[in-house]
Amino acid sequence: MAAELRLHDGLVVIDNYPEARLDLRGITHVISTTYDFPDYNSCFDALIPVVRPTWVQHSLARDRLLNPRQYSPDPRYFMSDVVACVADLPQGDADAIAGGILAMGGVFSTKLTSQVTHIIALSMDSEAVTVAEKKKLPVKVVLPHWVDDCLKLGRKIGEDPYMLPDSEITKPATGRAPNARRKTEVDGAAHPDPVQLKQNPSPPRKLQKVFKKKAVMLASDLGISPYLRGILDGLITAGGGTVTDSVSQADMYICKYREGRDYKTASRTRKDVGNLSWLYFLIQTDEWTSPMRRMLHYPVAKDGLLGFRGLVISLSNYTGEARAYLENLIAATGATCTKTLKQDNTHLITAHDHSEKCAAAKEWGVHIVNHLWLEESYARWKMQSITDSRYTHFPQRTNLGDVVGYTQLDRNVLEQYFFPDNDAETTDAADNEPTNQADQNAGEAKHPLSTRKIKNEQTPKAGLTSRNPQTPVTSRLVVPGKENITPSTTNSRKSKEIAASRLHAQAEDILLFNKESKRKGGVIYGGRRKSDPDRIQLGRKRSMDEVDGADESDDSDAKKVKREDAPSIRLVISGYKKWVNNAKGEDRDKARIFCIHKQLRNLGIFVTTDASKATHLAAPNIVRTQKFVTALAYAPLVISTDFIDACLEKDELLDPEQYKLRDKDNEKKFHLSLEKSRQRAKKNANQLLQGRCIYCTENITGGFDTFKAIVAANGGRCMLWKNRKGTTVPSGRADSEASTDTDVNNDVYLLTDHGKENQGLWSRFREMAEGSRKIPKILASDWLLETAMSQEIRPTRPYEL
Repeated sequence: MAAELRLHDGLVVIDNYPEARLDLRGITHVISTTYDFPDYNSCFDALIPVVRPTWVQHSLARDRLLNPRQYSPDPRYFMSDVVACVADLPQGDADAIAGGILAMGGVFSTKLTSQVTHIIALSMDSEAVTVAEKKKLPVKVVLPHWVDDCLKLGRKIGEDPYMLPDSEITKPATGRAPNARRKTEVDGAAHPDPVQLKQNPSPPRKLQKVFKKKAVMLASDLGISPYLRGILDGLITAGGGTVTDSVSQADMYICKYREGRDYKTASRTRKDVGNLSWLYFLIQTDEWTSPMRRMLHYPVAKDGLLGFRGLVISLSNYTGEARAYLENLIAATGATCTKTLKQDNTHLITAHDHSEKCAAAKEWGVHIVNHLWLEESYARWKMQSITDSRYTHFPQRTNLGDVVGYTQLDRNVLEQYFFPDNDAETTDAADNEPTNQADQNAGEAKHPLSTRKIKNEQTPKAGLTSRNPQTPVTSRLVVPGKENITPSTTNSRKSKEIAASRLHAQAEDILLFNKESKRKGGVIYGGRRKSDPDRIQLGRKRSMDEVDGADESDDSDAKKVKREDAPSIRLVISGYKKWVNNAKGEDRDKARIFCIHKQLRNLGIFVTTDASKATHLAAPNIVRTQKFVTALAYAPLVISTDFIDACLEKDELLDPEQYKLRDKDNEKKFHLSLEKSRQRAKKNANQLLQGRCIYCTENITGGFDTFKAIVAANGGRCMLWKNRKGTTVPSGRADSEASTDTDVNNDVYLLTDHGKENQGLWSRFREMAEGSRKIPKILASDWLLETAMSQEIRPTRPYEL
């Protein structure tokens, strides 16, 4: 590789780690098969792209430098090892696949070449597949469903169930959960404290490089015995390192908790901070790895994650190291993990939705999510919304245990919550540490970019606002929690991080991906079977929910970069009649909707179907739709759809305050005031129904899922009533810890109607409630709708049946 680069006038520097750190001055590209090397963060700060060796080969083949982002070894770009082409697919599907693969770090080819790794096709009859078989190319022929599921999850899953000619997903469902097939990323990182497991470090051979010329500090909070400390000292010393008691002299700081002066000082000065499990992993492998790569290699928070304490979580379909890892991750958040599922459980984390636990959870109203919800909540240090479809997606022939452990910690999030710039304790520690000019010079030699100014640095403005500072809107291009701050253009490390996080992202690829993949049907619109319930049927009249959600532009991060000064309005739209012109047909409707969304994006208005992200709610009048009622719980500004018409007509962003929805007739009809509802919603903070158990009959008008979404948005628990014996009301102990309402757990509700088929269910419901020492309330569904719309608990008597 080096000889080939020199042959084409490239200058080559060989990294001789661990003898010395890489000097990045003058370097334009770093070639590595992995992102997991000590200088990766320094490269990221300096905007130096890290690429895989194939970047060199492909650039030489095309006689030009290719986009380095498509060749990044960073696992966040999970398609980086995919070179795909499509065969005999509609143009819309081909564009969607191209956009998705490019946005996630892959390479898309318009024709079959020797570099292609995947052919996306619907059958083996296409010309590209025939040529690949004839030339015996090592490619995988997969259905478009594989790309769709990868993009929905944000992870690369196994191709086997999707491979032609004998793909499993086209066969009738067996009802059995698939087994995990791949080795996970959590081997050696399933527990944050190996001392509790009574493990001792045992290197397979003499350590050669991982501790060479490194100083290691073992914190006092590890709670290890003098005997074990002596063993660790001996291994580090024998490996060429030293053990120190001074954090200023240490290269590695080993501790148990994310707290204390030494932890903050080590973190602020960019030393490697990990826990004892990480130290054992280094000893076992004799290879350096970042302690942030595997979440349980990093110290835990003593008080857990806000919102998780009191949750009772069970696991299903995860086995081995993956299950142990998730159990310990649940404990690290402060929640309780149970082996069995009971009605007291608040969440079920499952690798597949085919199990007895999943069936019971659906009946009991327990939230069913995959492990990505837990991992990303922990990584972002904020409970993620379970309404995000990524957390409730379960590919039918894939066990998600295969992709456990691929989520990494974000150092910007850690800094924000655990060692911020303005932390007084860290400043005091820095002032009290013995330093001299020699130490400072040594530090600069080891971390040349920590003090070196990057000239002519241009930092884009954030240009984003959030409705609620406690619930910031995040994206791949913006540091979480910082969207309201315009970073300076100085040489501070924070500015470099923010600039790097934005400039490394390619706006063009993301825009293309969002343009195509947001339409109904995903990237396999042309390739679904007629029996697929999600397939669009031409000629069918579209429902308003489909129309409202079509081509949503919620994550159009590219526009955020291009329109720096545009305010961020995240808009939920319900009941907007002008989306559809049935006389022109559905395909023209889709084109019209896309054009409208594009024009709104250009004006700084981002249309979304996720009510939790909405800053504004638009409707022609007060309507009792799921979108409208659910969105009210998040206290958006309610405006008239005339605002949309006016913005489109004048092609400029108008003041939404001038278009507040005024509907006195419906306010009188439903006994509410939109302005007061919004004020109450802000005060309620999505906890209006906190601690309340609400059951629905199966045939309730509007559907169970509609009422479940409304209840969940307001902090309650919604369950399906099937009139089964032995059912009990779930304990509200998890909810009661966060509630101050003394009678919140006394009432239990059943939403139903006057139908004769439902009246037979009422008596057993009363028995169940009274047996659980609760007061049964059998109500018309209007009670919930009007309670959610007014954002106050309505008296039940007028609604009782």
